[in-house]
Amino acid sequence: MWMMLRVIPIMWRAVRPSKIADMPAVVNTFWLPKGYEGLTFFGHILAPTQALADRFNGSADRALKNHEMIHLRQAQSCGDSWLRFYLLYIWYWLKNSVGTVLYELSSRLRKNRPYRVPRHAAYLLNPFEMEAYSRMNDLDYLKGPATEWRRYAKMSLRDRLALYQQGIV
Repeated sequence: MWMMLRVIPIMWRAVRPSKIADMPAVVNTFWLPKGYEGLTFFGHILAPTQALADRFNGSADRALKNHEMIHLRQAQSCGDSWLRFYLLYIWYWLKNSVGTVLYELSSRLRKNRPYRVPRHAAYLLNPFEMEAYSRMNDLDYLKGPATEWRRYAKMSLRDRLALYQQGIV
């Protein structure tokens, strides 16, 4: 129970994304789904274990930290607002959830399955995650604005699924 409440001070002391230069990692097992290594939360990175938090805070895994820092830049590009970023993130996640279910149903009815829908499609096909995953190994990407998510958001679910299946993102 107390792990759930540990995020309240983080939310309470949250500042605008533009005021954040680096995000510290803190341990919180409650808010992370199983199998996830990190979650950007109001200028902090939630990690499931202390060892993983230390990897984020050190220089051991720069690509993983870069992924989360891209989310910070995305929040800056959403009007410099955490609330707007999270509302858009949830909107795209819900839209992908419904879209992938409908895509599966229609392809089963037509017995036509050009692309297999991944298990966590609502997460993986989210425009914010597509940009973060495609650019996480490019450590120079954060020198500019992280606005590639807008291009993915304009694409249809089928087009994003095709990019995912081809391994482009």
